Amino acid sequence: MSRIEFEEGAVSIDAAVIAEGFGIDAALVQGLMRDGRITSTCERGVDEDAGRHRLTFHFSGRSLCIVADGSGRIVESTMSRRPRRARRLP
Repeated sequence: MSRIEFEEGAVSIDAAVIAEGFGIDAALVQGLMRDGRITSTCERGVDEDAGRHRLTFHFSGRSLCIVADGSGRIVESTMSRRPRRARRLP
């Protein structure tokens, strides 16, 4: 498997890519996703971004954004911290 594959509307990504982005062991990724601790979104590019996909993974207050071309080659990868939600006062 290449690091990212697109087939019949489904996306497959090597757990090592996600693990490397978050600095965790690749063996933990599937379980963390299953438990809902790592969540994700996938967006397909339009117009000038046609043929690209943006995959965003959220874990432990951080977001890993990966942009890949149609062949699954990673063209950009960024990490950012998500702002904490304000606590509600009683």
